[in-house]
Amino acid sequence: MTIEELDQIAASARSEREKFEHEINVCHGTGCLSQHSDRVKESIAQALQALGKNAYVRRTGCMGLCAAGPLVLVDPEGSLYQHVNPSHAEKIAASLDDKPVEELQCNLREHFDQQVHIVLENSGRIDPERVEDYIASDGYRALLMALNDMTPQGVVRQITESGLRGRGGGGYPTGLKWGTVAKAKGDVKYVICNGDEGDPGAFMDRSVLESDPHRVLEGMAIAAYAVGASKGYIYVRAEYPLAVSRLTSCLRDARRHGLLGNNIGNTHFNFDVEIRLGAGAFVCGEETALIASIEGRRGTPRPRPPYPASSGLWGKPTLINNVETFANIAPIIRKGSRWFAGIGSARSKGTKVFALTGKITNTGLVEVPMGIKLREIIEVIGGGVPGGHKFKAVQTGGPSGGCLPESMLDIGVSYDALQSVGSIMGSGGMIVMDDTSCMVNVARFFMEFCMTESCGKCVPCRAGTAQMHTLLTRICTGAGTMDDLALIEDLCSTVKETSLCGLGQTAPNPVLSTLKYFRNEYIEHIVEKRCRAGVCNMEAAAEVLA
Repeated sequence: MTIEELDQIAASARSEREKFEHEINVCHGTGCLSQHSDRVKESIAQALQALGKNAYVRRTGCMGLCAAGPLVLVDPEGSLYQHVNPSHAEKIAASLDDKPVEELQCNLREHFDQQVHIVLENSGRIDPERVEDYIASDGYRALLMALNDMTPQGVVRQITESGLRGRGGGGYPTGLKWGTVAKAKGDVKYVICNGDEGDPGAFMDRSVLESDPHRVLEGMAIAAYAVGASKGYIYVRAEYPLAVSRLTSCLRDARRHGLLGNNIGNTHFNFDVEIRLGAGAFVCGEETALIASIEGRRGTPRPRPPYPASSGLWGKPTLINNVETFANIAPIIRKGSRWFAGIGSARSKGTKVFALTGKITNTGLVEVPMGIKLREIIEVIGGGVPGGHKFKAVQTGGPSGGCLPESMLDIGVSYDALQSVGSIMGSGGMIVMDDTSCMVNVARFFMEFCMTESCGKCVPCRAGTAQMHTLLTRICTGAGTMDDLALIEDLCSTVKETSLCGLGQTAPNPVLSTLKYFRNEYIEHIVEKRCRAGVCNMEAAAEVLA
């Protein structure tokens, strides 16, 4: 495959589109498919045929506004329809070249449109399993640009100068990691895409893999060229069957077009990718546990150093980035590091994809520039708290993150800013809570998750999370004492400082943040035996003590 051949495929795909007066995009992400959007697509196609309308019906990935699904987008009018079912097909077909279907118009779109799409620029606009659609949207151009016009060192420099930081949670500078692997000595090197997304309420990586899988494959291939790798693995949860199916199809198409395999782009560069399925262990999101799982061993972390960059998969130098990180690579190569560095804040460049869930009007997937205020995400894009209730807290960073009160809503979303107030960026989960939530019970919920997901390899995490969960349960049931509260704080410090991997090191964050910002609720549970949200059953104290 050459640049010229790529251009020919893109021109052919665009020419095919131009034959149709209208394009009707029907969301086929997991959320919309669960509400039978596949039947919606079939019904619209049949209605168009019956009316003799000249329109192309396309399945797409996630359009973001999950709360309003199934979603249908009609171009060139730009009409977005919500809660569509097969019975609406005739109305939609008949509306072409006429007025939009008023009762189906999505009135939430103005909120969701206040975003900056880099990772999600193709989501909802292309068929994720048609490589021609991806190529027509400048797909694989960055890979061939890198292979033909740039040295591996030049690619690393471009990523470094962009300021891109790893989107998996740690925020480690991507270019620095790539440079370390590139300099590592080894006859074989590997590239791994971490798609083991296990945070409660998180679906960013799943949606990207379902909506634009070629984008991730292209990013991996560019990374492999930059660091000198010839083999790649995508580690995906088996609970994501649609993502796995689409990835499998895209791998086959990429190989067929010479974009994966041997002599990519008529060069000497060889690179191929395999899928590895995870069994759903949260700890396998940690890179050394993930490596162990790919190797066929039990997914438990190991002490570092050595780091995977020098001794990773089967003892070879290994580059590990997550799905969203790889999805940022192609546009950086195409548009340049200065373009990407011009978006975001001083130390957090680019955009971030969040799964906005919980007590929020507009549940869904959002992509916003780094530095945006939490208040803008929740109140403007998210539409605020529904049902007349009051905002209470937002939890960022999954079970390892912190719960921030209303007084923190004007903080800019960046790695450093969130960490400074007791939370983390994480991979992008954002759960909104209202006045019906009990913050002690919230802390207990996340501690139960961490306790259950602990691999048990190190004592601080294995025993510490269990002890904290027991103490939090005592407090939630009215059996807690002020001594229990003091012991929880001591345990938080011990577990945080002595656990082997990130799971244990960050497990106390929900407890520490709720103690910092909602301590009065802990006191009410202990002293007054009262839960202001009415969530906790104070009468259960006798049961727990027994």
